[in-house]
Amino acid sequence: MSRSARSAAAAGRDWGDDDSAAPILHVDMDAFFAAVELIERPDLRGKAVIVGGRHRGVVVSATYEAREFGVHSAMPMARARAMCPHAVVLEPRHERYREVSLAVLQVLGEITPVLEQVSIDEAFLDVAGARRRLGSPTQIAQQIRERIRTELFVDASVGVAGTKFVAKLASSHAKPDGMLLIPAGATVPFLHALPVGALWGVGERTAERLASMAIHTVSDLAHTPAPTLHRLLGVAAGQRLLDLSWGRDPRPVQPQRQEKSIGHEQTFAVNLSRTEELNAVLLDQAHRCAMRLRAAGTVTASVSIKVRFADFTTLSRSRALSEPTDVAQAIYATARELLAGVALPAGGVRLLGVRCEALSPAATTAVQGTLAGPGPGRRDAERAMDSITARYGRGAVRAATLVRPGGSPDVRDATSG
Repeated sequence: MSRSARSAAAAGRDWGDDDSAAPILHVDMDAFFAAVELIERPDLRGKAVIVGGRHRGVVVSATYEAREFGVHSAMPMARARAMCPHAVVLEPRHERYREVSLAVLQVLGEITPVLEQVSIDEAFLDVAGARRRLGSPTQIAQQIRERIRTELFVDASVGVAGTKFVAKLASSHAKPDGMLLIPAGATVPFLHALPVGALWGVGERTAERLASMAIHTVSDLAHTPAPTLHRLLGVAAGQRLLDLSWGRDPRPVQPQRQEKSIGHEQTFAVNLSRTEELNAVLLDQAHRCAMRLRAAGTVTASVSIKVRFADFTTLSRSRALSEPTDVAQAIYATARELLAGVALPAGGVRLLGVRCEALSPAATTAVQGTLAGPGPGRRDAERAMDSITARYGRGAVRAATLVRPGGSPDVRDATSG
């Protein structure tokens, strides 16, 4: 959750509707971890909810109802519980948050490939190339918010501006569940309405040094002579803040370099020795990897496994695929064959993992086949599983062979890596 300095009354107002020179969007999920928890706990909507360790640790997220009592991220849990004693405290489930984050990125990736993920719950988009297909930047922003809400059951706030810095500030003033456009012509007035702490790089110490020179707002800093700022903060830092105060931010949205590999491994609470148990783990891991491949728009041309025995001896095996894929069944079939070639010791397996390597964009690969094989029918079925998982969690749908008669998955408790 963002706690950057802002002046909502002044800067959160309507700055105009001209988005012709505002192609940069900053999408920021609202109270993301807490919102994900509420997907499966609708009874808690409208209540104070804190996500964090029940006795130790810090707050990782809190609903806006809890924030009204002063609770915020990184606050010690003991203090948060004292400030909001009636709050419902939920243990964090980071894997679940990653699942929903991947689903959000998949939605954004369908808008434009010019996408830069900043963190698990925020991203920049440059939608200049999507105008003809989807409409103006503000229309696209509304489409994004609606799709995320209706498809994933969480809310996002969006800032629309001509630069990344201003778009990020705009999204913070749009919260919760809103959109704020800062037209190019309103950039400087918008910035100058903010406290100086809103500028990137102005922490408590820098703010104190600026205050010593009676610089309290962005406007104050913007009208301070450059040599004065250079002497106070150093040439590089002083000039950077001066540029930001006038809306000068030339940084483009930079799509992140494609991952070289995607994998999942588990260390078991109890060593596994039965082949059927290990194969069940491989199948579950193959589905996790395939979901991440599809969310990233990539396919794999090579699959490897990692096996660690009870004595900590570790080995790996890999195999190139006949054709690239993002289908779990194909990944699993290869991983299973690799494991079959490993002689398992009496002490069993302590750790097992699957990794997909030699990645390439999925758009360049045509997957063929039938529902029974790793083709488009199977892929469509797995994409449907992706959507259900993103909405309701991993327990909502899984391969039939991973479910026991009683409904529990045939995979032992483990720690993901």
